[in-house]
Amino acid sequence: MNYKEYGKENAETVILLHGGGMNWWNYRREAELLQSDYHVILPVLDGHAGSDHPFTSIEDNAAEIISFIDENLGSSVLLIGGLSLGAQILTEMLSQRNDICTHALIESAAVIPSGLTNALVGPAFGSSYGLIKSRSFAKLQFASLHLDPDLFEDYYRDTCAITKPDMIAFMKANTSYSLKEPFAGCTADVHVYIGGKENREIRQSAERIHAALAGSTLTVLPGLYHGEFSFNHPDDYVKTVKEIIQK
Repeated sequence: MNYKEYGKENAETVILLHGGGMNWWNYRREAELLQSDYHVILPVLDGHAGSDHPFTSIEDNAAEIISFIDENLGSSVLLIGGLSLGAQILTEMLSQRNDICTHALIESAAVIPSGLTNALVGPAFGSSYGLIKSRSFAKLQFASLHLDPDLFEDYYRDTCAITKPDMIAFMKANTSYSLKEPFAGCTADVHVYIGGKENREIRQSAERIHAALAGSTLTVLPGLYHGEFSFNHPDDYVKTVKEIIQK
């Protein structure tokens, strides 16, 4: 797995895990705002543009990042945040290692499998994959995500670089992931965030994560769609990170 790093001179580390089909630039603006105080690490998840390994599973990605922390960061970090696929990986990390971080910010993680959606991933992407290199199609897709228009070029470049097998693999993993029982033994200070305009699956998943872990918090952000918190509101996201760390 490859990593982008900011503020290497700082002792305390924040790791932020991007969403599926996106990349480290999901959190570029947050990293720039945090780098004066923290060592910020943005992994490039397997199977994404610039990665060094095909996507295999959420569990494998979680284990890779845990190994990186063990080998380079003293076996634990201050805070880990993640969006969507990245949030699923974070949830899995907390299941595999209950003390991998002091604080966790889980944004819009799906932890309730969707059998029908999972079954449709292969046929849907198999037939439409060729369209991702169409700039006009990409603009329509991007508009549906409600993300900052300034991020389109990053989105288009890196989406075009994802292979069809990798795209199908991480989409199937995303739609089949379920919360693991060991998550309930997590010792981290866990905060769950979702947008007020998320779909029912994400809302129910957030409630399940919150219910599974005593002491966790659940915050619904009014008016926001999936991923808008970290993508479109970096100042608010960084303010939240600092509040979580400092309280």
